[in-house]
Amino acid sequence: MSRPRRRGRDIHGVLLLDKPQGLSSNDALQKVKRIYNANRAGHTGALDPLATGMLPICLGEATKFSQYLLDSDKRYRVIARLGQRTDTSDADGQIVQERPVNFTQAQLDTALDTFRGNIQQVPSMYSALKYQGKKLYEYARQGIEVPREARSITVYELQFIRWEGDELELEIHCSKGTYIRTITDDLGELLGCGAHVIYLRRLQVAKYPIARMITLEQLNALLEQAQEQSIAPSELLDPLLMPMDSPAEDFPEVNLLPAVAGYVKQGQPVQAAGAPASGLVRITEGEERKFIGIGEIADDGRVAPRRLVVEYFD
Repeated sequence: MSRPRRRGRDIHGVLLLDKPQGLSSNDALQKVKRIYNANRAGHTGALDPLATGMLPICLGEATKFSQYLLDSDKRYRVIARLGQRTDTSDADGQIVQERPVNFTQAQLDTALDTFRGNIQQVPSMYSALKYQGKKLYEYARQGIEVPREARSITVYELQFIRWEGDELELEIHCSKGTYIRTITDDLGELLGCGAHVIYLRRLQVAKYPIARMITLEQLNALLEQAQEQSIAPSELLDPLLMPMDSPAEDFPEVNLLPAVAGYVKQGQPVQAAGAPASGLVRITEGEERKFIGIGEIADDGRVAPRRLVVEYFD
């Protein structure tokens, strides 16, 4: 029995989309999927509609490795409105409290320092975390507050950019699972005036280069250019993609001879010279170092396949 034909192209890689304001991450994903005519796509770490910036879109087999981007560090630029607290901790919510702004620069510096390093953060009710199988924001929209446990996060860097009147601008480099809205709300409470996010831009995810970000407008312009030149859109669009294994680029590489790699592709663990003692590894094949998947070092030192690339043949 023949395999049913997939809808769309077998295109594999990661697009660094510069998400516009006012668009949900899923809507942005669907637009990219249509532009590329890809049969599969997924994003890595949603951005609120209010937020802009780097949203890695994984296409094809790259979706298998998107989890490693969810686990990566991120960098943000945020502008907070001081003196007002909202129910969502951002400008999309309703103002629930207004207070005067009367702290000093010294008090601000002291307050900012409490958010640097390893800290505990209680997630916002307006987050996608789940409680008893239901997302927190679904409870929040019904006016229901449920218990949330504080989670350990790390703020590697918190830079003060400017404070002008009721606006405070910061740049934050943080670990996975960090809610910038929550940091902003907590900071406002610490300063005694309240605060909420009015501007949020994700500058970077993992080590992806900022210069490789591209907008939906630029993608659509390339589609028009391809039509004008009577060439396949893929000729202009595909070179924009980062490699499918780029989400896992920080893992050590284990390079296998083609004969040995054949066993891995069949799901069998193998011995590999130079493999690390433990942890996850990127498995490549042959002199061309073709990426074939992610493996894990077993207790006996062998490389066991965990997520493998499916090879498609026309």
